[in-house]
Amino acid sequence: MRAVVYHGQMDVKVESVAVPVCGDGELLVKVDACAVCGSDMKAYKSGNPRMRPPIVMGHEFAGVVVESRAGSAFAVGERVVMATSVACGTCAYCTRGWRNLCANIRPMGFGYDGGMAEYVVIPELAVRGGHVIKVPESVKPLHAALAEPVSCAVNSCENSQVRKGDTVLVMGAGPMGILNAVVAREYGAGKVILSEINPARLSQCEAFGFDRLVNPATEDLAQIVKDATGGIGADVVIVAAPAAAPQEQAMTLVRKRGTVCLFASLPAGKSMLNVDSRPIHYGELRVVGTSDSTPAHVAKAVALIAAGTFPAGRLVTHTLPFEGFKAAIALMEKGDALRVVLTP
Repeated sequence: MRAVVYHGQMDVKVESVAVPVCGDGELLVKVDACAVCGSDMKAYKSGNPRMRPPIVMGHEFAGVVVESRAGSAFAVGERVVMATSVACGTCAYCTRGWRNLCANIRPMGFGYDGGMAEYVVIPELAVRGGHVIKVPESVKPLHAALAEPVSCAVNSCENSQVRKGDTVLVMGAGPMGILNAVVAREYGAGKVILSEINPARLSQCEAFGFDRLVNPATEDLAQIVKDATGGIGADVVIVAAPAAAPQEQAMTLVRKRGTVCLFASLPAGKSMLNVDSRPIHYGELRVVGTSDSTPAHVAKAVALIAAGTFPAGRLVTHTLPFEGFKAAIALMEKGDALRVVLTP
């Protein structure tokens, strides 16, 4: 079969490899679609010590079960996606239900061969741990491949306690920023404000119908948030921009007892913040981090995508064959793509 194989930094090739063998407790899935994630781009550009080459890349995949050795839970022909960070199920975090924070986590495409291939084996540990989620026939494969990134935004909005009628500010209009804004609206946010310093990114957001798009480089974001909230600040601020400045500013843009969610990670060695603690103390702010997602979040993401109101068609901006992996990376680097989906 054809597969996108990682050999190291700047060394990714489409190769012919053996179709994986389905073992006891496992599922063999014929891949319909696999999206290219920012973590795939980072691994290609900078390498990743967690990846032991050669390994098949890709974790945002959707497909059809063609062989099941996992009992009666899954049948041949069923369509599935995954919560692709496979948890051990036994560590202190897993036993508390926080499978996304597992101390021994092994993501597909990093610890196991991933979904940028014609076929992928889903390991027994993932099947047993509930990481495989069924997808309704009504959901297109290209859209089903969004389930994993959407689930990360579901985790973010639930961790931020987004409630009906809330004003939610999302800082950063990259693909995950837009997903956070979309999911916040699906969770009942009454007003969604999206800020971004890149004009091209902002123009991509116009089709989504958010309440306000703001360029902080040319507009007064703090004043706009005050005007939109009667002067008190946003109920929730989700920082999806991988930069220190918006994370620091977020503390000043949220109302008392509001929530600031640090969704985007900062680079190692450049992650220190200079934060005024007084607003946190006197305003009783909640400052939370959000990382990855659990199987329950993926199931909710699938339900959102299947409901019919989710703008999945606008989020998948490019479709390429496996051989287009490097072209996908170029589109992402230029900011021309929201989600690029590769197909066999």
